[in-house]
Amino acid sequence: MDIEDLRTFVEVADTGGVSPAARRLGISKSMVSRRLARIETELGVQLLARTTRGAGLTEAGVTFREFAAKTCGEIDIARETILPDGDLRGRLRVAVPLTSGPMYFAPVLADMASHHPQLQIHAEYSDRFVDLVADGFDCAIRVGTLPDSNLIARRVGEIYGKLVASPDYIRRHGSPETPEDIAAHQALIGAEAWRFTEDDKIITVQPQGRFSSDNGAALASAAAAGLGLAWLPDCVTHEYLASGALVPVMTRFPLPVGGVFVVRPSSPHPARKVRILAEFLIASFEKGRHPQDAGSEPHTAAVLQA
Repeated sequence: MDIEDLRTFVEVADTGGVSPAARRLGISKSMVSRRLARIETELGVQLLARTTRGAGLTEAGVTFREFAAKTCGEIDIARETILPDGDLRGRLRVAVPLTSGPMYFAPVLADMASHHPQLQIHAEYSDRFVDLVADGFDCAIRVGTLPDSNLIARRVGEIYGKLVASPDYIRRHGSPETPEDIAAHQALIGAEAWRFTEDDKIITVQPQGRFSSDNGAALASAAAAGLGLAWLPDCVTHEYLASGALVPVMTRFPLPVGGVFVVRPSSPHPARKVRILAEFLIASFEKGRHPQDAGSEPHTAAVLQA
């Protein structure tokens, strides 16, 4: 069975139709259809139920998709293992945070694509916490504190954040001086808990408020509108801070320094393309491409992680 046929089937299964799969693969719809027909003929079963809205997997298709995706992944690893110094080939499917990704990580992915013209990079931007294995990702760029899991994580940079509010909010409600004061204020909630440092201690606060979002940009906009305090990464707030629309508050208790990570499923043979992505990100942070402003912040799994 041809490996490109398998890749095409996986793409159709993941995108839900022949047309989107053809766009992602850069081939014609008729080529996609021919490849699907070859697989179904060879297997003697129907894998896809075609509808006017696209293509859905049959029961056999659901089962075969997992085997096909695993086979394609193992072939990519085998190629990279045999030719470790060659140019990257195949496809890198990476989940990227929507809040910080387009501005701070998209240029890194573009740089990587320029250096490896045979590599297909499919980046999906979302602030939801994706399941790498179930959703078929090679890796994810994640920002903040990582939860315990069986995934393998490599730290590629540091991130910084601040507690901020608008000047108008401070005029009307005052500014908190200590973490305990936050209870008397409206909080714009994107994380379950806010953390601050005092000497070597971490102080945790459970914020309360009437406005919440899983997107940091939405929280920054709400803070600039005077709705409350926001606990956000510098990559989200630096333009607001530069313009004066937001100001730092409670600066005696800074946010803990967090990290940016490349996270991948556990495997005895990590894909070289994931390692190279991590190296591009490390180089980007070392060059100061991300404002220190540099990245995203030690927090919100809900707001910033992909």
